[in-house]
Amino acid sequence: MAPRLHGHLRHARNSPSGYVGSACSRGPAADDQDLKVRLAVFQQRLQQLGWSDGHNVRIDYRFAAANPENYRRYAAELAALADVILATGGSLEYMLQATRTVPIVFALATDPVGSGQVESLSRPGGNATGFLLFEYDLSAKWLELLKEIVPGVTRAVVLRDPTAITGIGQFAVIQSVARSVGVEVSPLNLRDASETERAVAAFARSSNGGLIVAGSALANVQRNLIIELAARHRLPAVYYERLYVASGGLISYGPDLVDQYRRAAGYVDRILKGEKPADMPVEAPTKYELVINLKTAKALGLTIPPSVLGRADEVIE
Repeated sequence: MAPRLHGHLRHARNSPSGYVGSACSRGPAADDQDLKVRLAVFQQRLQQLGWSDGHNVRIDYRFAAANPENYRRYAAELAALADVILATGGSLEYMLQATRTVPIVFALATDPVGSGQVESLSRPGGNATGFLLFEYDLSAKWLELLKEIVPGVTRAVVLRDPTAITGIGQFAVIQSVARSVGVEVSPLNLRDASETERAVAAFARSSNGGLIVAGSALANVQRNLIIELAARHRLPAVYYERLYVASGGLISYGPDLVDQYRRAAGYVDRILKGEKPADMPVEAPTKYELVINLKTAKALGLTIPPSVLGRADEVIE
């Protein structure tokens, strides 16, 4: 998901009270209903585990809006304040630059081993542990799903962040299955909005094309633009998380991110009770969801196959 700065939790060292802080890469929570739901679930789960905001724990949030300057500033603030930090997406990089001692729980990391943020999934070894956004193998399913819903697709462009190791890894997996499904794939490197607009327009000039949006903070920042471009150029698009489909995208397959926040609260609880991140394994998602927007399908002139509709966890009409 994307660089996000999420959460710091402070557990007062000489009392039963605590302090939790969160910094997020998306825009203000007021503008992001999905994020508000995730944070509410995180806080609710903490309460079920005995941590009540304003009673024995204090919870603060920071919203970085994927701005590197904000990330650095908020990371420094949270490192100075917190006893436990909840970090999501790309915020993890900035939090680890700010502190190698304050425990960090990440909710949506894409490749913490490949990025050098933990030593291994089974033994993180440092001050950070948590939950993967998804395993790389999931990326292959996006291309397979695109072909299943639009059998005539022969070309696909993968929108990725070329500066992130995860963008490279996701594309490599998609490319590895491209021949077997009869689709030629190429990367579209996300940079600024105008470049994205020009690149998608150029790709759409030829027929039988589709889009795959790989997981990245930059894709999150350009989410509305990408959805609008897919609609304008009548390109079927597969996304890595539900929010795109709720905002008008066609179809997504990815982890249940609400469940990731619920599980992250459990890790925060364990750390507040004395466990060390170094000894707590990084875990993969256990719940995935397929979401389809039938209104968007109709606008594109597509009929979603019954085999796909039957597997859907949510259908938006």
